[in-house]
Amino acid sequence: MKIVGIAACTAGIAHTYIAKEKLMQAGVDCGHQIHIETQGLAGTQDALTQQEIDEADVVIIAADIKVNGRDRFKNKKVVEVPTGLVVKSPNKLVKKLEEVKV
Repeated sequence: MKIVGIAACTAGIAHTYIAKEKLMQAGVDCGHQIHIETQGLAGTQDALTQQEIDEADVVIIAADIKVNGRDRFKNKKVVEVPTGLVVKSPNKLVKKLEEVKV
């Protein structure tokens, strides 16, 4: 499965990057291709390409704030969760994404 998404917390520092790393690891551990963009104090990092978005099976938005560029995900299955959920249960979240894809 191909997963893309955005991680963004209120401060745009710790939880943003922790959520990204946890999602990336859980996705890879389950055999998926995954790319997570971050949005925060440093701006947008690891920006998703339109091709990655087009090829994605599902989009995860792990955010505690409004994220920029949501219109890129039109006609995609989008799952939105707070960053804290990703930090606490990344493997369960990836399993949920697998269910959403079906």
